[in-house]
Amino acid sequence: MKINLAKSAGFCFGVRRALNIALNSVKSDTKIQMLGDIVHNEDVVRAIKRLGIEKIDKLRKVKNKTLLIRAHGMPLKTFEKAQILGYKIIDATCPMVKEIHKTARDAELKGYKIIVIGDKNHDEVKGIIGQLKNEAVVIDKPTNIPFRKIKGIKKAAVIVQSTQNIENALKIVKKLKQCIKNLRFFNTICRPTRIKQQEIRIMPLKNDVMVIIGSKTSANTKRLYEISKSLNPKTFWIQSKNDIKKEWFRGAKKVGITAGASTPDYTTNKVIKFIKERL
Repeated sequence: MKINLAKSAGFCFGVRRALNIALNSVKSDTKIQMLGDIVHNEDVVRAIKRLGIEKIDKLRKVKNKTLLIRAHGMPLKTFEKAQILGYKIIDATCPMVKEIHKTARDAELKGYKIIVIGDKNHDEVKGIIGQLKNEAVVIDKPTNIPFRKIKGIKKAAVIVQSTQNIENALKIVKKLKQCIKNLRFFNTICRPTRIKQQEIRIMPLKNDVMVIIGSKTSANTKRLYEISKSLNPKTFWIQSKNDIKKEWFRGAKKVGITAGASTPDYTTNKVIKFIKERL
């Protein structure tokens, strides 16, 4: 059984950068805290905890503590509140996500209503809409467009969560153009996501079985799984080697493997080793 690993599998630039910042942050003489997880991956979260970085659920008045901002970014109000409460700030927001923030703010200053294509409850989307003075409209798929809410909008700018599926985004934009005459579309899907998605549109057609590795909370991994599954029904989404079932591989000669942008290489290597040795 031949194993084909995607060239783009694993950490993207933004995740790798955030983890390097986290590693360097613990060298300081202050206690490092973080609102939520630095990225959406359980193995990485455990590694961060071992470093001594404390995960908190709310900000409190502090002395001699540092707030590490995660790769997904943070709303402006949260940033400002942290400073008022006494936190020093270390910003590990992905530079590509910061570019999305700037695009959204600039468009709003020019009078555009901001529409974000993305998952409403995702940390990155919360960070994007949290940059704005006015309420944004968030749309996750073409079947969920709030026509009543957008009916009176005369001009709008569409911003996209960095890990969205471009095909999904374009379908939404097409429907929005029917309702809003002056519509600007900013394709803010990041380059690593585009590369991963280009590869995952080819691999399922060339392999008998596809294995997608990543956390169930990872948006970019979810997109990879959805695209692959639509092309090859024998696509399976796992978090680690422990999720693998032998029956998936019966009769398979070629197995394609890829991993989400927040999946460490050691998790992927363990999966490959397990398949080679046990199946």
